[in-house]
Amino acid sequence: MRSVLIIGAGRSASSLIRYLLAKSEAENLHVVVADLSLALAEKKTQKHPNATPIALNNFDTEERQAAIEKASIVISMLPAHLHIEIAKDCLLFKKHLVTASYISDAMQALNEDAKKNNLIFMNEIGLDPGIDHMSAMKVIDEIREKGGNMLLFESFCGGLVAPECDNNLWNYKFTWAPRNVVLAGQGGAAKFIQEGTYKYIPYGTVFRRTEFLEVEGYGKFEAYSNRDSLKYRSIYGLDDVLTLYRGTIRRVGFSKAWNMFVQLGMTDDSYIMEDSENMSYRQFVNSFLPYHPTDSVEIKTRLILKIDQDDIMWDKLLELDLFNPNKKVNLPNATPAQILEKILTDSWTLEPEDKDMIVMYHKFGYELNGEKKQIDSKMVCIGDDQTYTAMAKTVGLPVAIATLLILNKKITTPGVQLPIKKEVYEPILKELEEYGVVFNEQTMPYFGYNPDLF
Repeated sequence: MRSVLIIGAGRSASSLIRYLLAKSEAENLHVVVADLSLALAEKKTQKHPNATPIALNNFDTEERQAAIEKASIVISMLPAHLHIEIAKDCLLFKKHLVTASYISDAMQALNEDAKKNNLIFMNEIGLDPGIDHMSAMKVIDEIREKGGNMLLFESFCGGLVAPECDNNLWNYKFTWAPRNVVLAGQGGAAKFIQEGTYKYIPYGTVFRRTEFLEVEGYGKFEAYSNRDSLKYRSIYGLDDVLTLYRGTIRRVGFSKAWNMFVQLGMTDDSYIMEDSENMSYRQFVNSFLPYHPTDSVEIKTRLILKIDQDDIMWDKLLELDLFNPNKKVNLPNATPAQILEKILTDSWTLEPEDKDMIVMYHKFGYELNGEKKQIDSKMVCIGDDQTYTAMAKTVGLPVAIATLLILNKKITTPGVQLPIKKEVYEPILKELEEYGVVFNEQTMPYFGYNPDLF
């Protein structure tokens, strides 16, 4: 049997494992699920006859190499910075590699060696990055094949809570890594192009510059700008495009409310707060407010944020129990961002019966035969439950499908790559439709932007 080694059995691996096990009989697969926690690996494999759960310490070179040497292909579902040693072992033992992570400089440096050994190191084959690349390149390639010239490309994606489980004032719950949510937008100004002009949004205002989106059957959303919208400009072949913008989707009103934390300084991850372990939630809030001999923490907060007590923004803060003097942070040597993450996790953790939702939205503006047109492509995916979430499905299924295509020699181009070639995206997108990951494309007049207003 052909052996598939999956390293990492976390939340994103559930749909990946289920897919490969479902295909194992027909495709002659034996799936080895390796994790630091043997119990977790056992839980994910569910005693399937074609699966072997093993305990694996990725930092134990001998242990890791022994597992990789036996595999036909390796999937790493570990955090991105842990892929590189696995990739080097894959070169050593001549094994293909699949990850859902962004291509790091260290991974890209292995490109020539991978090509020399005729190995495929497929990266960025999850949701975002992944499905965003594939669904975008499909339409862009179709436009080019007709002789069209790209004018605009905007791409938005967000992990949200399903409408039937949306029961808080923020219209949001954590469906993925909470830390990434807290730190979103940091690390430099957001950068994009609008009507041929470079635009920059500093972190302090990124959550007040949003774009509105309408998705049929799901209502209105907003999107704030990603930090670097231009990262894939050359990769997509869009060097001459007039507008290029990538953003993160939230429900309307989230960004304005989130900006309160930014204004107060609660999202800062650059310093440690003294005695954070013994700090109450109320003391945490008060740490960012000026001293006043008579005003309460609540009054000072409203004054500094310029909100009234009948403002929905105030209700959103109250809902988080931010001003509770009895709740302790219980985090030693914590940064403001870490403490905020802890507080939000109290309120925004998915309940056992909750389902998550992925929304992806692309806009393509182009000119064909002297006429300007636009295609809007929208995808909504709802999770099944807390194990087989929409996030796990949209991250794990493309990884699994790509793995099988590589094993079956349907994907053959060697080297370190992302899924922008037709041989990759066409079969994967087609199969994803069977699992409810469907893009609905609509052609309309080209809206664009009025350059005089920008």
